Amino acid sequence: MNVSLQWLSDHVDFSDYTMEQLDELLTFAGIEVEGITNLPDKVVVGQILESEKHPDADKLSICQVDDGSGTKRQIVCGAKNFKIGDKVPLALPGAELGDPEKPFSIKEGNLRGVDSLGMMCGASEIGMEDEVDGLMILAEDLEPGTPLTEVYPAIFELEITPNRPDCLSHLGVARELAALVGKDLTGPSDRTASDTKLRQAKADEITIETDNCPYYTGRWIRGVKVAESPAWLKDKLKSIGLRPINNIVDITNYVLFEMGQPLHAFDLAKLDGGICVRQATEGENFTALDGETHELSEHDMVIADSKKPVAIGGVMGGEDSGVTETTTDVLLESAYFIPSAVRRTSRTTSIRSDSSYRFERGCDPHQVRGASDLAVKLILELAGGTADDELIECGAIPAPPKPIKMAGSFCRKIIGAKIDDEEIERILTSLGIAKDSKGWQIPSYRGDLERPIDLVEEVARVYGLDNVPSQTVARFVESSKADETYDFQRELQLRLSSIGYYETRNLKLISGEQLSDNRAVNLRGMEPIRLKHPLNDEQDYLRPGLIPGLLASAGRNIRFGNPNLRLFEIGKTYVETKKGDAVENDHLALLITGAREPRSWTNGKPENVDIHDLRLALESIVGDKVDHLVLQPIDDDRLLGACSIEIGRGKKAAKLGLAGYLPPARARDFDIETPIAVAEINLKKLANALKDDTTFTELPKFPGSSRDISMIAPIDLPHEKVATFFANYTEPLLVDAQLFDIFRDESGEKLPSDKKSIAWTLMYRCPTRTLETAEVEQAHEKLQKALQKDLPVEFR
Repeated sequence: MNVSLQWLSDHVDFSDYTMEQLDELLTFAGIEVEGITNLPDKVVVGQILESEKHPDADKLSICQVDDGSGTKRQIVCGAKNFKIGDKVPLALPGAELGDPEKPFSIKEGNLRGVDSLGMMCGASEIGMEDEVDGLMILAEDLEPGTPLTEVYPAIFELEITPNRPDCLSHLGVARELAALVGKDLTGPSDRTASDTKLRQAKADEITIETDNCPYYTGRWIRGVKVAESPAWLKDKLKSIGLRPINNIVDITNYVLFEMGQPLHAFDLAKLDGGICVRQATEGENFTALDGETHELSEHDMVIADSKKPVAIGGVMGGEDSGVTETTTDVLLESAYFIPSAVRRTSRTTSIRSDSSYRFERGCDPHQVRGASDLAVKLILELAGGTADDELIECGAIPAPPKPIKMAGSFCRKIIGAKIDDEEIERILTSLGIAKDSKGWQIPSYRGDLERPIDLVEEVARVYGLDNVPSQTVARFVESSKADETYDFQRELQLRLSSIGYYETRNLKLISGEQLSDNRAVNLRGMEPIRLKHPLNDEQDYLRPGLIPGLLASAGRNIRFGNPNLRLFEIGKTYVETKKGDAVENDHLALLITGAREPRSWTNGKPENVDIHDLRLALESIVGDKVDHLVLQPIDDDRLLGACSIEIGRGKKAAKLGLAGYLPPARARDFDIETPIAVAEINLKKLANALKDDTTFTELPKFPGSSRDISMIAPIDLPHEKVATFFANYTEPLLVDAQLFDIFRDESGEKLPSDKKSIAWTLMYRCPTRTLETAEVEQAHEKLQKALQKDLPVEFR
């Protein structure tokens, strides 16, 4: 946003501050200064006294110019758009124009045998915007010799953070600077007051049929004369890069940049009936002031008459209802619109206007009436006419911010400086924050102040962080739950990254369509949380799980030519109980797809990863609890081959989450042709399952004896049933059991197609002596009998 120093000076006297000091003040106020535009030195107001043709050049003129020195200055000029008596920018010898990094210097010269002692300039030559081809014609009341830097003071290009919409105006920036320099504003600190009588709108005047417009006002003004704006108004608008149009439109723009409240003026003769604020119908067409026709949807808000839309609410007016030279009667709109509604429409229609920029960040709803009063006052002064005595209103102004209680001791503790209560009160009062018995009263334009800590930040900004003494004394703080959670999650990050997984970070907001990708989370009767005022249709839910974000990341990687992926994310998830209570959890999600290893000349076409590769990652997470990790097959249609991730077996098993394959049809939506294995775990449950102290076992002193066992089993016999048998089998000599081979033959030639061959290696060992062969054979035969009794297997 461009801010004029001269305009700011209407509110605060900055004559005793340099540009560098104001730049520093704005920065300390939290307002980033992206650039400062200042007209070049040695450029003054010059008045053309005489003009004659150049004797040796048809396109040049020899002018005698009054530069304020009392002596005429001869200038050779090629422009044709001036007349005797006009006042123009005059660059004296030594002035540097053009690009500040590569300027060109004005010197006394000779053109076709005639001396030229300077240069008369167009607007673009001194860093301003050209309105005409030729010289820039200045206001008639300027004195020759006046430096142009006094006529057009510096322009600050500011970047306003989204939480400070109150600074999107000259009054707002002046309020901030006045507090920082300890000066009073020359006018009111806000314009919320209105002396105009109010009346509720009748049904044929204004109606509101949408929740996106809480408050709307209209003022009828008749008999106006649309004409060119006076010089002072045009100069103010031109100083910040706006093109003057006519007095009515210029006044609405002036109020916008003065107060930060967008207004719109309708030509009353072009309206059919009263005003209705409503949602557009699907496919409704609208031609905006820029001449572009837009197809609207039911999500877009419009201002309409009885037949058609005449404006997009908070974004832009219509071409067919705008003010022109023939306009005599005007309806002045001043309203408050819900920020998210304006933001959505601005993005979907690709219309970015000064109005939408402010509405989508949140205007002060309590200045709606005051802005209307100021505009009406200026219209009557500059365009004449008669305004209705009453301001017609519809709806209600939203409630002001609630008072905040904050003690001075709390403020001093947080800042770390000895600021007495009187100084705290002085600082907050200078920002428009007054104190009474209920606490600190927050002005309506500071909706960003909600908590005591917000007031502490305000005090710190004005007091100055440079004034806060540094402290070198540190205090030991005992470990907290937050520290334990951070350390635990950090350990998981290190373990997963060490085995080739890459961490992703995704938005906490997802679309309704992505909810179907939340396949690895059992909501257990809970509901996803939908935002009341979403930014857009793709970010309208808080994520109940992490899988949707991982799938989106995987899709982007696949499209950029990275098909072999091992991704994980640790983050917050959100669900809502049936009672409406929000529940927040920490989750870990994993995704694996593509080839098991990079393709090379040694391996031909490598195999794709599967659920067992995902299990390896889970094993690295559980550490010494690996023997207790179970992927228990379950009947769940959310994932193919769905498994419950558990630590422990039987009734004591801790269920941590879900793992499985994404259905191929959904995988193809992300351009992924290979199987996608995903898993999602509740980290609180995982931490509880792993919180037991790590135990260490002494290395064996005596050798063990291994036996292999090969079985024919039904193809649908889960691996976990066999693993559970070995884990629960009570044989003192059996110390380990590992699966090492699986064989299937779909053709049925070597093995029936409904069977599979599985092979395990078993380790027998005694901690006190070396086992004899007969002891091992006896224990092994006993195990085989028990295995055949408990499971439908045959030994090969």
